[in-house]
Amino acid sequence: MKLNVIDIKGKQTGRTADLSDKVFKVEPHDHSIWLDVRSVRANNRQGTHKTKSRSEVRGGGRKPFRQKGTGRARQGTIRAPHHVGGGRVFGPTPHDYTVGINKKVKKLARKSALSYKARDEKIIVVENFSFDEPKTRKMVEIIEALNLGKSSVLLLTAAHEAHLNASTTNLHRVSVKDSVTFSTYDVLRVEKIIVQEGALTKINEVLAG
Repeated sequence: MKLNVIDIKGKQTGRTADLSDKVFKVEPHDHSIWLDVRSVRANNRQGTHKTKSRSEVRGGGRKPFRQKGTGRARQGTIRAPHHVGGGRVFGPTPHDYTVGINKKVKKLARKSALSYKARDEKIIVVENFSFDEPKTRKMVEIIEALNLGKSSVLLLTAAHEAHLNASTTNLHRVSVKDSVTFSTYDVLRVEKIIVQEGALTKINEVLAG
């Protein structure tokens, strides 16, 4: 599969880029995609949630009233779960949500997600570019030049680009990932994908093998 390469002003460069059929034209495997997305989202959870049990809340050291003769149900502490201010029964405790996934399944999931985007013509190949300093306005101009102003966009770069990352901090529709660390979830959660030529070369090398 070949796509025309355009520059950051949205004009044709006269060159074409080769999208490997082993990456962008595979038969999508939906279950692999589900497994990888589940893994990514689970691994992003902090797992720091915590509530206090009856042994951790303050107060309740003394029996609230005598055992017999009051006409009420006997109580041992006002910090029992059914009292206001009492402890939580079976509340959440900090734990690790990490879900592992086989490398081959993860690789298949990424190829499947990219194949879906290629099939729907949602991939744009642009020439390599970088910023000398963070410039949100400049990034906006590039997105508008590519007619993607109202679309959610993922920009894939050949290597980590700190200035490009910083330029999209305030753009909730635009995210930047390098060609090695992007995930299946990154691909599926956006409408369009902008791939730099250098990034495409790496993707073809890594995922086609």
